[in-house]
Amino acid sequence: MTDVVFYFQVHQPFRLQRGATSVETLFDDALNKFVLERVAERCYLPTNQVLLDAIEATGGRFRCSFSVSGVALEQMELWAPEVLDSFRALLATGSVEMLCETSQHSLAALVDEVEFAAQVEKQRATLKRLFDVTPTSFRNTELIVDEPIARQVEALGFQKLMGEGADQLLDWRVPYVPYRVRGTSRLSLLLRAYSYSDDIAFRFSNRAWPAYPLMADTFAEWLDRVPHEAPFIGLFMDYETFGEHQPKDTGILDFLGALPEFVLAKPRFRFRTPAEIDTEPVGELAYPRTFSWADAERDVSAWLGNPMQRAAFDAIWSIAGKARAAADAGAPELLEAWRKLTTSDHTYYISTKFAAASDGDVHEYFSPYDSPHAAYLVAMNAIGILERRLRELAPSTSSHSAP
Repeated sequence: MTDVVFYFQVHQPFRLQRGATSVETLFDDALNKFVLERVAERCYLPTNQVLLDAIEATGGRFRCSFSVSGVALEQMELWAPEVLDSFRALLATGSVEMLCETSQHSLAALVDEVEFAAQVEKQRATLKRLFDVTPTSFRNTELIVDEPIARQVEALGFQKLMGEGADQLLDWRVPYVPYRVRGTSRLSLLLRAYSYSDDIAFRFSNRAWPAYPLMADTFAEWLDRVPHEAPFIGLFMDYETFGEHQPKDTGILDFLGALPEFVLAKPRFRFRTPAEIDTEPVGELAYPRTFSWADAERDVSAWLGNPMQRAAFDAIWSIAGKARAAADAGAPELLEAWRKLTTSDHTYYISTKFAAASDGDVHEYFSPYDSPHAAYLVAMNAIGILERRLRELAPSTSSHSAP
């Protein structure tokens, strides 16, 4: 049997307010509410219903998994509680797994082990409170993985880790088998089959694509080209693909609804969640560098690739210690504000990757700013406002203390 593993990433950041003058005005609630409600209407509610219908139509044989960032869950609680109810309905079927990640969808794993662990525990607590689930599989922000990160994830007790099946990582290997990251002993690494995943996530509505229009039966035939001895095929993508990035009128929701029937019509296939993959890792996989699922480079340059991004990133993390100290001193709201600044989107918006047309288009689509420089100025203003408040709270501590 070959297991088809669908994993959907759900995320919305707390976007920053242009012209903020205080900690209380750092985040653009009006914009964030507007975007969350729009995506709920276009994607979350209708696509959750499509998946629920597929589960019911197949008697539970269709199965899938989600990772919903803590900042997205917080916005759903504020502005779209019906979306939380629709996720609860999916989980109640027993055919859906909820993965864990950092609560803030942050880059903490790259710079601060203490904060990384704290955000993971915060996300665990949120998932328990909202859905009464205890996750055993982990997805780091943007599938960012290297050997130290994998060791941290294993130390936190997770059994499965999602990763990107990048050619630069695998070389001659294939992404269809579990691996063990070098330096870990129990953690299984499940990799994304990026070509098949991107056929849905990026190419589906591209009229210049030779395979356009993609039909569900055709895609099932493509999956059947994977060698039959492959234990699984990882189809990992942003959930907003369905109805938001690819509008409903492209046929993307109809495609998703029809796909389970065509996949299950082939005796070799069954759907499984990451926790249900029981194949032992075939061998050890070394990570020569940090990998992600972003851009052609599959590295962290989408967030840290230019001097403005590095400056903003360094400024955010230079006040980590003060933010935690503020919480200990009775001002947890300042720690929460700082944690929202650690969300990876804020440096992603500052990317200048417009030389590569496909990557540049993706960056521009997601950004609410007119230019990377505008995003940088807004981010640095927000960081400066919070830094000043923290300095007022603890004037004897340097604002540039180590995390």
